[in-house]
Amino acid sequence: MDKKNLNDKLVESDKTQKVDSEKRDFLFMTTTGLALAGGAIAAWSLIDTMNPAKDVLALSSTEVDLSPIESGQSLTVMWRGKPIFIRHRTKDEIKQARNVLVDDLTHKSLDEERVKKPEWLVVVGVCTHLGCVPLGQKVGDEKGEYGGWFCPCHGSHYDTSGRIRKGPAPLNLDVPPYEFVSDEIIKIG
Repeated sequence: MDKKNLNDKLVESDKTQKVDSEKRDFLFMTTTGLALAGGAIAAWSLIDTMNPAKDVLALSSTEVDLSPIESGQSLTVMWRGKPIFIRHRTKDEIKQARNVLVDDLTHKSLDEERVKKPEWLVVVGVCTHLGCVPLGQKVGDEKGEYGGWFCPCHGSHYDTSGRIRKGPAPLNLDVPPYEFVSDEIIKIG
């Protein structure tokens, strides 16, 4: 082989290597981009499956019309599988709840902290001792010594603000998140 042929072959080899290197870089960048896009789509799909279903979201809040409930009456509605006690309190019930000394309570809480409007009390109707549903919502039910609710399972007595007054329950009846949409409609949740 002469020098000229060898030189031509080296130049041709360099050009081929340069073209192959450019192709390899293009293929590498394209493959990397597609892999990242595929990974992002897979991650988004996985995260999206963790969101609650539409039927569950529909149950996450409920609106209740308070207009048919007269003073002294109660209503029970279901929210997230739990009974919600709504009581239209009388002036005497409000007075009783507000005249309690907080130091006398097991779970210290003012009545004003538990209601948004004094005449309406909204609590989760589940005893905080073992999860029973206390009596006191229906006409003729035992309301306990403090005129609120009575859990016959273990003898917990709640007052007209849903606060534990006597018995083994350690906490007051929970107040769910709620707001007044209008004067006569509340939204729970």
